Amino acid sequence: MKIKFRLFTIIITFFALGLSIQPTLAAEDTQPADGAVVCLPGANLNVFSDCAPSGSAQYLTELAQNGITFPPEPFPVQHPDFALNYIPHQYAQVRTDLAPVYGSLDHAIEGDDKSAIRRIDSPFSYISYYQDTVVDGARYYEIDYNNWMTAFDVSRVTPQRFQGLSFKSTPSQPFGWVLSYLSRTSGYVETKRTPGYSSDDYTEIYYGNHDLVWVYDTVEVDGIEWYMIGPDEWMPQYVIARVIPNTTPPEGVTGDRWIEINLFEQTVSVYQERQLIFASIIASGLDPFWTQPGLFQIYEKLESTPMRGSFEADRSDAYYLEDVPWTMYFDQARALHGAYWRANLGFPQSHGCVNLSIGDARWLFDWANLGDWVYVWDPSGETPDDPEYYGAGGA
Repeated sequence: MKIKFRLFTIIITFFALGLSIQPTLAAEDTQPADGAVVCLPGANLNVFSDCAPSGSAQYLTELAQNGITFPPEPFPVQHPDFALNYIPHQYAQVRTDLAPVYGSLDHAIEGDDKSAIRRIDSPFSYISYYQDTVVDGARYYEIDYNNWMTAFDVSRVTPQRFQGLSFKSTPSQPFGWVLSYLSRTSGYVETKRTPGYSSDDYTEIYYGNHDLVWVYDTVEVDGIEWYMIGPDEWMPQYVIARVIPNTTPPEGVTGDRWIEINLFEQTVSVYQERQLIFASIIASGLDPFWTQPGLFQIYEKLESTPMRGSFEADRSDAYYLEDVPWTMYFDQARALHGAYWRANLGFPQSHGCVNLSIGDARWLFDWANLGDWVYVWDPSGETPDDPEYYGAGGA
């Protein structure tokens, strides 16, 4: 199995086999006229060139016209500090209905429901705790001062550690992260030689989760967008979270600082002084709790806050979330925030908020100011933009 096959090995193979090898990607490999000088190996984008492209020179020129170079252009990135993942809380998921909270450790050990001081009854609930202890082989969690729950009712969770990227300069073309957990097979995504599922021309080249790739071209086949990530390598849109750098401020933005939320790609991009300085993966609102498209401003920042609510009359969708970290409200109850309960990002799954990893939420929280712009849009047009569809929103 070939993992993350490097593009420059293709051209090395051409050189090793000789320039007479005809590349498979060249649609019309023209032969030089008698007496013409053949271009040296390498891309030739000079329309007034005095040499005739042929063989590998023609192949490399066609690739260069799509932005593909050998070796590939490096990403102008740097990795944010891993310490941004730190939070002063530990978290656990509530696993049972009407989970009891006891007023002392002794009452929790006794397990008498009559001594419960309250119950957590939301079907989607997470608590934070300060410490845990084991007594006679059973574990107990202190979720507030002298308020305890048992391991029978809650289980510990570890927030994901994915972090986006900060940029030294704006990338020259689109790029994205591979989301292998959204592929037809788990673990890796195998590329195709041509876009679409009509042919079984898989490459035996595989990419892992969160691998970073350039996106050189886009075509639509049978209603699905396909991204070209290399020569004869295509992936469907839904397994790549793509960022298209655009340093022009959205209409209505004043100043040179804004956050862009792309609902179709499930990405966030941060711009300052008309340069892309940060980008990552998000999870936005799931139908019918879409994240509302529009232009907003951050109006409140909270290092930690509880969130709870429900939208259905029977409260079947109720949620209860303690100590949601690095929260920034921008559209009523819709906010950018860390989502410690999300195992994966890259697809809609919230009640309207923009969910981020803990490290990304902290980076954004540290950078943003009250009043900074948040531009939310869906280039596919699938997200309703009529305000009548939207209430206050939620986590």
